[in-house]
Amino acid sequence: MSSQPTAKSPESAAPPRSDRVRLRRKRERGSYERELIDAILDEALIAHLGIADEHGQPFVVPTLHARSEDLVYCHGSAASRTLETLAGGAPACLTVSLIDGLVLARSAMHHSANYRSAMLLGTARLVEDHDEQLHAAETIVEHIVPGRWADVRPPSVKELRATAILALPIDEASAKVRTGGPLDDEEDYALPAWAGVIPLATHTGAPVPDERLADGVQVPPYVSGYSRPPRPRR
Repeated sequence: MSSQPTAKSPESAAPPRSDRVRLRRKRERGSYERELIDAILDEALIAHLGIADEHGQPFVVPTLHARSEDLVYCHGSAASRTLETLAGGAPACLTVSLIDGLVLARSAMHHSANYRSAMLLGTARLVEDHDEQLHAAETIVEHIVPGRWADVRPPSVKELRATAILALPIDEASAKVRTGGPLDDEEDYALPAWAGVIPLATHTGAPVPDERLADGVQVPPYVSGYSRPPRPRR
């Protein structure tokens, strides 16, 4: 975090791909740069996938995701109504968020959070090709724990049939970032209240072995040394 905090990120030089993803508020925090959008997608573990049904009722479901070049893969049960609706061509919205700190201001209404978020809009397609299904499954597993795929049994045909995998292109996308300290009203800076940032980060604990772990199986390095991708420097 900068020693001279600022509460905004420079607006992207890249234009939005559509007016739908153009930021309306706090535009100075926005970006349409793929490098930033990809980095946020690659670090986040949970995405939220949203649709509206035929009655206009919104649905938002949490899902594991993974980026593969210009696509984001999501998966769930083949019986999922949400995934079935999306596979049928309903407009999709996928969001991911990372929180980096709590911003404590001198005024109650100026409290905030430092965050990085990305939003994708588009039409998802159902992945039906067997080879792409395996690629998507591997991509998701490797996104969660890099190095894991080679150590586990690959999905069976039956398991793939029971799973719906969607591919959403990274076409209409935007990112939004807040960094730095609080932005108080000028007259509030003299108030005797502590102000600043409480940094937040994802930390791992000691691995807990399964009760039925086979004898002699050692903890692999990708488990004992697990961490999420580092935050890119800005």
